[in-house]
Amino acid sequence: MMTSSEKAPVTVHLMRHGEVHNPQRIVYGRLPGYHLSEAGQRMVRLSAEEFKRRADAGANIVHLVCSPLTRTQESAAPIEELLGLTAVHDERVIEADNYFEGLHVTKDELLKHPAHWPHLLNPLRPSWGEPYRQQMTRMVEAIKDAARTAYEKGGAGAEAIIVSHQLPIWMARTSVEGGLLPHDPRKRQTNLASITSLHFDDIFSPGTPRLTYTEPAAELYSGVIQLPGS
Repeated sequence: MMTSSEKAPVTVHLMRHGEVHNPQRIVYGRLPGYHLSEAGQRMVRLSAEEFKRRADAGANIVHLVCSPLTRTQESAAPIEELLGLTAVHDERVIEADNYFEGLHVTKDELLKHPAHWPHLLNPLRPSWGEPYRQQMTRMVEAIKDAARTAYEKGGAGAEAIIVSHQLPIWMARTSVEGGLLPHDPRKRQTNLASITSLHFDDIFSPGTPRLTYTEPAAELYSGVIQLPGS
């Protein structure tokens, strides 16, 4: 049992999935059946190997969570293999809902169809999908739960990994850094298979975690497909 003077430091890593095979450049969102490309599989292997390197150096990584979508399950698989963990599926870390899911979206295509126009009126919410604040709330709750579970399993200094998606991870980062929810998607620092780490000094006390960001798969980014809603 902890005493009042003890702290419960925990780290939660938010890993984005790897590149998805999507030659038609569809906004695939929550659609089933979208698998990692060959490059995407190499990306997540590099990130898993980075976690294994940290574990071999003493990191106590004890808990793994992933979105239930195919691409995040496939991205969690090499972590399961190398660290001996079993991924727990959590709907709260799923991709954001998006009206344009299943479409090949270009500016001309959007303007050509009046049915799309009402979904373009309010980028601050945004009007085309799940509100930013709702995404932030569910991600923060999932992160807190993952942190508590890691502490229960591994004690002080334990670490958890959540494999999620570009926009939900960015919303979680925005909650830490106090940034504006509306933003330019091209400026999100959540590259494929990247690791956004939240370092909590004490998960049972108020306080803003320290944030670090790494890209173990950066060598593979040239020429890959990067789309919002991915």
